[in-house]
Amino acid sequence: MTIIRRILTFLAVIAVATATYLYYRLHDRYPDYQAATDFAGRYAGRIYAGFAAVPVTPAVPDSWTDNNGDAMYNEADGDTYTDKNGNGQFDAVWLAGFQNNRPATGIHDDLWARTMIIDDGSTRIALVALDLIGFGADDVNEVKEQIPESWGINYTFITSTHTHEGPDVVGLWGQSEFKSGVDQSYLRSVKDKILLSLGDAVKNMRPARIVFAQDTAGAKNLVGDYREPVAFDYGLRLMHFRDAEADTTLGTMIQWANHPETLWSGNLEITSDFPHYLRNSFENGIYIRDSLVQEGKKGITLFVNGAIGGMMSTGTSFSIPDISGDTSWTAPVFEKARAQGEQLALLALRSLEYNASEPLDTASIRLSVRKLDLPLDNKLYRLGAAMGIFNRGLSGWWKIRTEIAFWTIGPASFLHQPGELYPEIANGGTEAPDGRDYPIPPSQNIPLRSMMPGEYRFITGLSNDFIGYILPLSQWDEKPPYTYQQKEAPYGEINSVGPQTAPILYDAMCQLMNE
Repeated sequence: MTIIRRILTFLAVIAVATATYLYYRLHDRYPDYQAATDFAGRYAGRIYAGFAAVPVTPAVPDSWTDNNGDAMYNEADGDTYTDKNGNGQFDAVWLAGFQNNRPATGIHDDLWARTMIIDDGSTRIALVALDLIGFGADDVNEVKEQIPESWGINYTFITSTHTHEGPDVVGLWGQSEFKSGVDQSYLRSVKDKILLSLGDAVKNMRPARIVFAQDTAGAKNLVGDYREPVAFDYGLRLMHFRDAEADTTLGTMIQWANHPETLWSGNLEITSDFPHYLRNSFENGIYIRDSLVQEGKKGITLFVNGAIGGMMSTGTSFSIPDISGDTSWTAPVFEKARAQGEQLALLALRSLEYNASEPLDTASIRLSVRKLDLPLDNKLYRLGAAMGIFNRGLSGWWKIRTEIAFWTIGPASFLHQPGELYPEIANGGTEAPDGRDYPIPPSQNIPLRSMMPGEYRFITGLSNDFIGYILPLSQWDEKPPYTYQQKEAPYGEINSVGPQTAPILYDAMCQLMNE
């Protein structure tokens, strides 16, 4: 009996320890978080706006040599590192977005927290665009809790450009599939710098005038679709602010849909990819050699991503024409990312010059926000949560909390969703191909953009969360036979919360816009 008691006691201790560990990993960190919010200005007030930009570039303490060129650190392959800080170990900065075990070798250009604040006299909203792969809801909420009331911000968006050349802040891209790649000290510094950027933008508030512009087709040759059915969100949309008194540029928000991974998986330098060149060219002008092609607008430019599922990418077989017109770039090199950014900037600058809206200096902001729970059906994500690969609490039994938002001002409307939305949900073209896992007709077949009011309709992804791909249920395909005669299961489902994600989000976004 003594042996049995000892065994039972041991098992009980293990059970309690396991339960305690799982509770620590999975408990709801923000059970009282309220996101059901409605703001509606009763009158058109004077517009004020403020912009700021704070670098969030990590330090890269050590460098390394990739002996066999596979972009993965492995001493068995002859890879070596240089201990620049002399602490006797390899201080790796794990790059997010492609394979595991991809440490940075250095910094090509800065990553940023770029902030825009807009105020109509009764409602003040802030938008922070981060040059990161994504930023999870718990991290977003932690930042929001620290925003001083004195700043007067009613609601904050934190959205990510989704660059695949920045540090892992999610956890999925560490040294191996079973090790988080997050440096907690770096993550804390990012949160501090988001707050610094927000505070600076508040200080920089000025009476402003807004101009909208768009080019709905000019960028179609700058992005590819790597999953059938072929559907795009290649429209380029701008929200441009000028100081109403000094007539100088305060800042610009540019929205386009594409994965910032033009440099592809072999790049080991930290960079924001094509958004770096887009922002720089839009602000400072476009040159062919030493000749100015198009004057820039100055100010602070934000890039926000759109419906990038499907997936929208500029792969290694996709050519980008140089702005000079005398060459094109196919290999994943910085010249290709530069050409892509310059082409986008030129489209944006010319649309603003030749096809802009009437200036708007008084307006009323209408904003609605809703939180919702999504089933966490992805078994790998469940395992990652339990193991601490990514640090996120659950809002219920294998459920995660996320949120959506919709706001309007003047002739523009803005729909914010938390992941990588498939363009067919945004713009139309969902299908029900043979081999699909769910025998249903085409789903989400009323495009979200068609339900949005105004001439300028922005759909921004990776807003206030990072949940992966959002694809129509009628195209879900994990089991053979695979759709479109594919030999393997498509990629999107691997990095999706689950098959019910799109139906739940779609219904919630439709309801939010109808309200």
